[in-house]
Amino acid sequence: MVDLPICDAHQHFWDPRRNYHPWLCDEPPIAFRYGDYRALRRPYLPADYRRDSAGHRIVCSVYVEAEWDSRDPLGETRWVTALAEAEGLPSAVVAQAWLDRDDVAEVLAGQAGFRIVRGVRHKPVAARTTGDARRGAPGSMDDPRWRAGYALLERHGLSFDLQTPWWHLKAAAELARDFPGTQMILNHTGLPADRSAEGLAAWRLALETLAAQPNVALKISGLGQPGQPWTVEANGPIVRDAIAIFGVARCMFASNFPVDSLVASFDTIFTGFGAIVAKRPEAEQRALFHDNAVRIYRLAE
Repeated sequence: MVDLPICDAHQHFWDPRRNYHPWLCDEPPIAFRYGDYRALRRPYLPADYRRDSAGHRIVCSVYVEAEWDSRDPLGETRWVTALAEAEGLPSAVVAQAWLDRDDVAEVLAGQAGFRIVRGVRHKPVAARTTGDARRGAPGSMDDPRWRAGYALLERHGLSFDLQTPWWHLKAAAELARDFPGTQMILNHTGLPADRSAEGLAAWRLALETLAAQPNVALKISGLGQPGQPWTVEANGPIVRDAIAIFGVARCMFASNFPVDSLVASFDTIFTGFGAIVAKRPEAEQRALFHDNAVRIYRLAE
């Protein structure tokens, strides 16, 4: 792997001793794609991140909302802003905003007022399996109330981070088409959890549908599988397919730490990414590890 600067496009900090994150604080734990996540129920702060990423040239990072108490979305942004001022990380924030709530206009205006905020994330209602997927559910990307909240993003210059399974990407493509002035960023490679030949074929088709919209980018991250090691052999074909579908200029690598520490070390993930794209020109590697995230999240270095 070429020694490149890294802008980690998706990572989290939290301190459940001080701040209320229901999924980190409440019992019983919720169902999660990586299984038992009790190991995450501890503070994770810049010193922890720097320890985990030691040996890699992290020059900037993007904090993504961590399901902080939904009654106080601006509280999370204030806390992270103070952390950034004291610790030098993160470099940008994707903040929380519930797009179908009555206070969405007020919350978006408040989030846009923070210098460090570049966009928001709100996970739309999604089906747990492809067989359960139905269009038009309340709180989904088809919901007129949810879409009315989404329509407010452009006036504030905010991007939108989308986390949803691949079987909802047709709805996402229609959303991106209808709001071409808003940058959409699909999280975690579209969640290709089903590694069967049929599952991956459906994932690729869904990704192609979304990639047809020029205002959509892709974060390549979140590729762990419960109970299995993170390997180049397992994840290389998925990474290469994702890049082929979206193109180098719209893809960026991300750690999803500390969440993905449940399935691999930081070094395993980023060394793996490097091995997967090692034959690409250095300029393309730099784009995937650094330049695209800096451009898409409007970071000045």
